[in-house]
Amino acid sequence: DPTGMLLRFAKDMKFSNKLEMRSLGQGQGPIAERLIKEARKKGTWVCLQNCHLAKSWMPGLEKVIHSLSEEEDSIHDNFRLWLTSMPCDYFPVPVLQKGIKLTNEPPKGLRANLLRSFANVVNPEKYENCTKKREWKKMLFGLCFFHATVQERCKFGPLGWNIMYGFNDSDLETSMQVLQMFLEEQKKIPFDALTYVAGQINYGGRVTDDWDRRCLMNILSKFYTPDILKDGYKFSDSGLYYSPTEGTYQETIDYLQNLPLQADPEIFGMHENANLSFQRRETDRILATVLSIQPNVGGGGDGGKTSDEVVAEAAKMMEDKVPKLLNRKSAHPIIFKKKKGVLDSLTTVLLQEMDRFNRLLKRIRFTLEEVQKAIRGEVVMSAELDRMFTSILNNQVPKLWEDIAYPSLKPLSSWNEDLYLRIEFLRGWLTKGPPSSYWVPGFFYPQGFLTGTLQNFARKYMVPIDSLNFSFKVLPQYNKDDIKEAPEDGVYVYGLFFDGARWDPEAKCVEDSKLGELYDTLPLIHFIPKENYKRNPSDYEAPCYKTSVRAGTLSTTGQSTNFVLAIDLPSTRKSRYWVLKGAAILCQLND
Repeated sequence: DPTGMLLRFAKDMKFSNKLEMRSLGQGQGPIAERLIKEARKKGTWVCLQNCHLAKSWMPGLEKVIHSLSEEEDSIHDNFRLWLTSMPCDYFPVPVLQKGIKLTNEPPKGLRANLLRSFANVVNPEKYENCTKKREWKKMLFGLCFFHATVQERCKFGPLGWNIMYGFNDSDLETSMQVLQMFLEEQKKIPFDALTYVAGQINYGGRVTDDWDRRCLMNILSKFYTPDILKDGYKFSDSGLYYSPTEGTYQETIDYLQNLPLQADPEIFGMHENANLSFQRRETDRILATVLSIQPNVGGGGDGGKTSDEVVAEAAKMMEDKVPKLLNRKSAHPIIFKKKKGVLDSLTTVLLQEMDRFNRLLKRIRFTLEEVQKAIRGEVVMSAELDRMFTSILNNQVPKLWEDIAYPSLKPLSSWNEDLYLRIEFLRGWLTKGPPSSYWVPGFFYPQGFLTGTLQNFARKYMVPIDSLNFSFKVLPQYNKDDIKEAPEDGVYVYGLFFDGARWDPEAKCVEDSKLGELYDTLPLIHFIPKENYKRNPSDYEAPCYKTSVRAGTLSTTGQSTNFVLAIDLPSTRKSRYWVLKGAAILCQLND
């Protein structure tokens, strides 16, 4: 939000009393037009905030700007119109063409971010403006460092934050005011109150994901602590970043200018592999951009295949490999055997999964047939089929399939292989009976399978399902074939991956990733239902996600749709160590 910068600029230009601000929304269009009409005569400034919230008035704004360009002679020289907006496709292009465009983004790099905060938000006057100078300067520096850290973590993608939040200078300014107020009014520094206001309200008010909130509070605990008042308090193990001794504003700036240009992941509490993840994401983004602007033309003239030939051949190959539908008639007798007159809960899960996969298989077969007909000219190449054509050419999953498929980030070739494995797993369960261990990542809806497991336990022992939760035991086996029998209670689960950490089979606990190994395959885990389960505080509560993006839409349960459950794993380190590393469990990888 650039409003704070505009207000400071207006103050410097002595226009604070001549600046009229209006936040757009329903019914604000006519009021905005009146303000512009008055300001153009008086020579004052008008700022219309949040233009993206007034979609219906955007054509009206375009007309207003057009009228201004036609009547330049009648406009006061001092008149200025400021517009703020989030990026949106309905913002009028002529307005962009006739105006000066400014973008306000946090600078790249921890040092640059800190210097910008001290230049724009913390000026020499504010730096000395507190009766408790030592505490104020120490805490203020920690707050600015925290602000830079939460912004800079965004570059690491899901390892940094599940959702990319727009932390900005207004969060820092508000937290500064609260910090100064508490220091002035309280004899003893109320660290708990400061942590709550900054972490749960000022910054936490933007955070919608509970696991991101956990991360935010753990980061803040490094800076809002009595230890920060000590000279030389280190923010990282390397000792490069620390709390400087109390000094002047210029001395603090000098310290910041001596910091490294590029910060190592260790200052964020992350593993060196985080840089590899960041570089891979940047490379993938560049390649995706190059691919999107590549023309859909092939060789033909020099003997190479044309785009039509490539797609037709790929579509025919995929059509031939599409598995047969899952049929209830081929089910093993034990599948539909009732216990105490009730069908097994996991059988219900299987039937639901079969319906979902059969629907997907029908869609795949039908659309592959249609796109081949369209290439031959037998049917019209609709917009949907054209997009599917481009997706197959670029080895991407067509949107027609994605819309009814499970979440996945795999390219088309890997996605197909993954689909065949899922169908094979379900067909084996259907025709041979319940397996000894389950491939939970192979489900459309893993949460349904886990709920079914709890329901079976609740029925068996006649306990309320609300009182049940899973406890976890990591097995020594990595291969599912080594498990011959299902457990008495609960289920064995395989196919999970560790991101940001690894499982040490010898020490039987969570350990740091090996250099260059971004993901680690987890051994089988025994999910054991327990009544009134209380987790071990020394365990690391690792969130499990369907894909590496980790973000999803907020469901009615208050959890992300990408989130499956939290798995407790033994650890010799405190949970904060793994939280800052972004350690999480994934159901599938991207390749």
